[in-house]
Amino acid sequence: MKQETLISNPKMGASRLNSFPDEFFVNPYPFYRELHSNGPVQRGTLIKHDGWVVTGYKEALHILKHPHFKTRMPIPKDSKDNKRLIRIQKNMMLFKNPPDHTRIRSLVSKAFTPHAIEAVRTSIEETAHQLLVRVQDAGEMEVKSDFAFPLAMATIARILGVSPQDYPQFRKRADLLIRTTDLTRTEKTLDGEAAASELLDYFRSLVKYRLHYPEDDLISKLVGEADDGDKLDEDELLATCILLIIAGHETTVNLIGNGVVSLLKNPDQLIKLKEEPSLIRSAVEECLRFESPTQLTARFAAEDTEVGGTTIKSGEQIYLLLGAANRDPMRFTDPDIFDITREPNPHLAFGTGNHFCLGSALARLEAQIAINTLLQQLPNLRLENDRLQWRRLFGFRSLEELPISFG
Repeated sequence: MKQETLISNPKMGASRLNSFPDEFFVNPYPFYRELHSNGPVQRGTLIKHDGWVVTGYKEALHILKHPHFKTRMPIPKDSKDNKRLIRIQKNMMLFKNPPDHTRIRSLVSKAFTPHAIEAVRTSIEETAHQLLVRVQDAGEMEVKSDFAFPLAMATIARILGVSPQDYPQFRKRADLLIRTTDLTRTEKTLDGEAAASELLDYFRSLVKYRLHYPEDDLISKLVGEADDGDKLDEDELLATCILLIIAGHETTVNLIGNGVVSLLKNPDQLIKLKEEPSLIRSAVEECLRFESPTQLTARFAAEDTEVGGTTIKSGEQIYLLLGAANRDPMRFTDPDIFDITREPNPHLAFGTGNHFCLGSALARLEAQIAINTLLQQLPNLRLENDRLQWRRLFGFRSLEELPISFG
């Protein structure tokens, strides 16, 4: 077994939240590079959480695919706080393992088939165009609030069957839940219990309404009886609605924001994409690799298993740093170079295996349309401020805001 190592950077101090300065959240990649130099699998403490930290691409891929490694809830189920949030997590397919995960995913996946995703293309294009028309005379905009969030929310809400007038309430509640479940949470962190309760009440009412007045949306279909008689119970249905409304916009908003800032900070790549809009598919894949919206995911070992020459024992926790794996020099040539023509690009931004992101195709389509529409409609894009503020989250790569100018 490899020697146990404390996951910490001498320049950053001990590995607790207060020891991670703003520079880490602005740019975590020097820290990741140091972890790479120590080996792909290390034992230590990551912000007060003990376990195995995985930075190697090959090792992360193995763990994500191997049935001996199980997903788990971020907040322990025996926690005395956040009882409603824990109940939601318990019933989310994101934190379930087969066979329950397989059953729930099979019912929900019907809304995310290639045909279903392609059917919303026109509405995404129209929404993106309309949002930019609103700001084009102003000469400036905040990408997340003015563009990425309303675009992503309109799309997932349309699929679910949520009314447009309810969009604003979801952003604040989603932010609270994410901060509550991130590894950076502390006793002083605002808990997500109130947000969880409000979301439960909202979707409980909507589900009841759709039971009597169904429409052509996912909630109506899930409320109805499936062809084979299988259906979600109430707790599973409510948890699924909350998961989709949050994950359905959070990842996409961050992908668009991270993608835009990556292009603006790499003007040669921005020019290349403007000249060849057909490169948008590979450009979005590089955005996903270079600034992965999801930086970390957790697993636990269901039995003793060897990974990368290291024995991980049953019950031990594993923290997969996807942001580090996607910049592993053993897998990617020049991993710290942003290259929109990179091929192949087998990044792990959406995970892989049983828990491969159900909405990945939708997020990709939204980002492709959003970024190309932005470049086509708004000339001479530029950052308003070179020193951007990133959210103090370990599991997510997310800007607080992204102000830009144009024209």
